[in-house]
Amino acid sequence: MGQYQRIVILTGAGVSAESGIATFRDAGGLWENHDPMEIATPEAFARDPGLVYRFYNARREQLRNVDANPGHRAIARLQREFAGEVFLVTQNVDDLHERGGSEQVCHMHGELRAALCLHCGARHRTESSFDHATPCPDCAVSGGLRPDIVWFGEMPYHMQEIDVHLARCDLFISVGTSGQVYPAAGFVREALAAGADTIEINKDTSGVSTWFHQQRQGPSGELLPRLVEEILGAGA
Repeated sequence: MGQYQRIVILTGAGVSAESGIATFRDAGGLWENHDPMEIATPEAFARDPGLVYRFYNARREQLRNVDANPGHRAIARLQREFAGEVFLVTQNVDDLHERGGSEQVCHMHGELRAALCLHCGARHRTESSFDHATPCPDCAVSGGLRPDIVWFGEMPYHMQEIDVHLARCDLFISVGTSGQVYPAAGFVREALAAGADTIEINKDTSGVSTWFHQQRQGPSGELLPRLVEEILGAGA
């Protein structure tokens, strides 16, 4: 393991799955009983907001019954102890990285515990359920709150910041991602263009596994702590 200065870590649903959060794409996952186009697009929200509210309220409630796992905590340890820079970007909308100790988390797909007002554009934190009748805490108008989630067809958040970090990283680590959702699936190629080493940790091969210098297959809760030990040991 070489010595690095700037690390970018991308995490996906597989990291949270080890805490008991259902993933979108696995058998028995969240999509199994729902067509994604019925619950995760602006058009779906306009057509049947009640269904969308119920789905995301249930997902938010699920967070009360799960906690960070060793994979989350390993990343937080690397951020604390690594002498260089560790930039964490996640496709996950839960807050398990924060609960695992990470102080810097870039949520490119939004956050379950946040709401966006379509009337005034304000965002606010919430752990409670909300629906069409809930007034915005900022403008006090009802009917405009939606989950602050990036839906299919919408632009992910923080892309300019992410691109800056990818363009200068010397190690890119992808953990628990399907490699099927863009633009995140293309991050490995951006990192390679920057001359970075690339490592993938996943239970199975992903849609972009062949782009990585190393593929480590297995649970992220086991493999991430080992990788963090290697990186910190190399920098000692």
